[in-house]
Amino acid sequence: MTHYSGYDRFNIAVDCIIFGFDNEGLKLLLLKRSFEPAKGKWSLMGGFLKEEESLDDAAARVLENLTGLQNVYMEQLAAFGDVGRDPGDRVISAAYFALINIDDSDRALVEKHNAHWVLFKEVPDLIFDHNAMVIRALKRLRRKAATEPIGFNLLPEKFTLTQLQRMYEAVFQHELDKRNFRKKILQMNVLEKLEEKDKESSKRGAYLYCFNEQKYHDLISEGSTFGI
Repeated sequence: MTHYSGYDRFNIAVDCIIFGFDNEGLKLLLLKRSFEPAKGKWSLMGGFLKEEESLDDAAARVLENLTGLQNVYMEQLAAFGDVGRDPGDRVISAAYFALINIDDSDRALVEKHNAHWVLFKEVPDLIFDHNAMVIRALKRLRRKAATEPIGFNLLPEKFTLTQLQRMYEAVFQHELDKRNFRKKILQMNVLEKLEEKDKESSKRGAYLYCFNEQKYHDLISEGSTFGI
């Protein structure tokens, strides 16, 4: 027996804004919708909430079904509930944004869903209010990347300082002074320099680094801040 039988009921969905990064720049994972309404149009990956799921669990399921990944950086962005936002029915959507390393995703799963990594600056018109979701997600990403080390989720575990700078430039969409950037990031002492080199870009090679989460926590506990 329900105590709320006298109230209207709505469909609840989750939509995932999935950011990735590679040598070409910041990218968004989009797919061609395979059903009506808006069949064949570009869309974010989404799905309806199941009765036994929380919103977080539903978002994690949608992301795993598309990329094969678990335990990635993901956070709830906002709820979108305009009455006419979905012509198929009254649907309220909880939007989430996620940050992943593109090379970690299951390419076969991505292809199975007819999904594609699209450069952010080339994102097409999306269905319903999905463009508004993406714009809000980018603003949140930029704000948090400036003061928290969430951007490292877009990189492989081992990376060069050049790769790190390019990632931040892709997120903020402007160039950073090389000398100032390296001085700032190294002074925070949150990176671990490895004895390995990446020799794909040059014969001499560039040292690889990894993000040290414990050093980051030490930085914060000492009253300092992370800032790009």
